[in-house]
Amino acid sequence: MNPMDNITNRARELGKHPDQDNYASFFPYYAEFSALSEFRKKPGVGIELSSGIGGHSVLYLNGVKVDRTANGYPLLQVCGEDESPATVGAGISVNEHYRNANWIAIEGRDFFMRGTLGVGEPLTHENYLHTQEQAKAFGILDGIEFHSQFLNNKPRGMSTQDYMYELSIATDFAVRFGRDAYCARVPLDREQMEAVVNYLNMLNHPYREGSKQYTWKLFNDNCVHVAHNALAQAGIWPAWPTGQWAVRAAFRFPVPKNTFVDLVLRTNDLPLTDAKSLLTDANVRSSLLRWGSLPTKPGALTIFEPAILPNDIYDVYRNLKLIFYDNPFWGPYRFHLKRIFKSLRYTQLRDNLTHFVDIYSRAQYFQKHIEEDLRECYNAHIIRFRGEASRILRYLEEAT
Repeated sequence: MNPMDNITNRARELGKHPDQDNYASFFPYYAEFSALSEFRKKPGVGIELSSGIGGHSVLYLNGVKVDRTANGYPLLQVCGEDESPATVGAGISVNEHYRNANWIAIEGRDFFMRGTLGVGEPLTHENYLHTQEQAKAFGILDGIEFHSQFLNNKPRGMSTQDYMYELSIATDFAVRFGRDAYCARVPLDREQMEAVVNYLNMLNHPYREGSKQYTWKLFNDNCVHVAHNALAQAGIWPAWPTGQWAVRAAFRFPVPKNTFVDLVLRTNDLPLTDAKSLLTDANVRSSLLRWGSLPTKPGALTIFEPAILPNDIYDVYRNLKLIFYDNPFWGPYRFHLKRIFKSLRYTQLRDNLTHFVDIYSRAQYFQKHIEEDLRECYNAHIIRFRGEASRILRYLEEAT
């Protein structure tokens, strides 16, 4: 079998991408966490680069725009309802290269994921270079400084700027040039997105002002910490502590693939029909009271997007590894992953909405254990999201 067929079949077996325009019209504000595989650059193609099997993670925020008026340094802004939030978004990437930033921002999901390539377009030397030139035109690294040790291997005759963009491509932007992407999409409302954006801007503030220097730490401040804690601001789950004693943190720290699975389950599988069990979770109670919603609700979809092929730059024909931080024999994560991609309710919008309409219909009859101060919020959540799911289902049925 042609190796390209293996990759195509893998994409078919896993989640197909929902229609981007339709999804964003229903959920204009959403976050998407992506766990990215390792990458391997082909020998003799520019700078030799590869990454570890632990992978990388990035966060995309739809309905958010990038403000570069501060000498190019990125600030995030939430679009207003009158600014067509469905059509705008910003990718967020954390990298140990950065000295004066915890994260950088990339305009638009398409460029964030596949650079200047159109859907189904192969990666050639020409459009690889074109994507880097477009990244420079966007000013993705304007105002961003790298730690000096990451510039030591810059080839003679190459500018520092060109080398920085060469190091960043396929990790900070155009991430699917050399990596598989496991994406978990989470609908938010505008107020939740504002909390996420305020947190991220606050995180970069001391580095932007020059009062601190950013130092990436595997166990205490990696790419997943930032995405996890940004989502915590929207009530999805508790924040993950940073700055712990390194030995303690080494036994439990967030990694991309685990976090992908955790997020899918958190946003799809909380026990909505068992209110007593559901509300023993302090974060769930807090989210319900603050946001009027639960982490589990309609529209949280799972997507698998393989590395670009055909591909002249990266070796994507062999299996691209992305490991779980888990027991390889009886650990639960690989079983959860199989279950996620076997059930259409995790990957297809229509099936997801149908599932939630059914769950909400049954949830009405499981309210006797809810404390009085939470009952009103719980009932409002059910009515609101059952109504939204039913409305979108009717639209999809009429459209077909």
